[in-house]
Amino acid sequence: MPKPTILMLSGPNLNLLGEREAHIYGSTKLADIEQSTRNHAEKLGFALEAKQSNIEGELVTWVQEARKSAAGVIVNAGAYTHTSIALHDAFKALGKPFIEVHLSNLYAREDFRHHSYLAPLASGVIIGLGALGYELAVDALAKLMKKAA
Repeated sequence: MPKPTILMLSGPNLNLLGEREAHIYGSTKLADIEQSTRNHAEKLGFALEAKQSNIEGELVTWVQEARKSAAGVIVNAGAYTHTSIALHDAFKALGKPFIEVHLSNLYAREDFRHHSYLAPLASGVIIGLGALGYELAVDALAKLMKKAA
């Protein structure tokens, strides 16, 4: 029997992690975060599929596909967190638990980052803990999925 899959979605500019604004986002590259999160998920009996896009519509499509292919979702929608009603609507139709993750503490930054279109729909939100937030999101999803089963 195949392992349940957690989909990890990363939005715009996260492909530049480790290259931009290390004082805010840290020096860890996205590929390293994906690998450590995958390793953690596998220890808990899950497969992890990681995808990144700078294109809003592509992220929406992946959320829609996750309705059938994933047991849960971890999302860092980057700037789309604060702007995308389309992602809000896609997550509203997901029907699976999802955790919103942000590397930096959004509340210690510009006011426009204090609002999330996804947070009201999310099972939980993890902010400001850097790459550790992704592993904590896996832990949370594992417990939520176990509780639902």
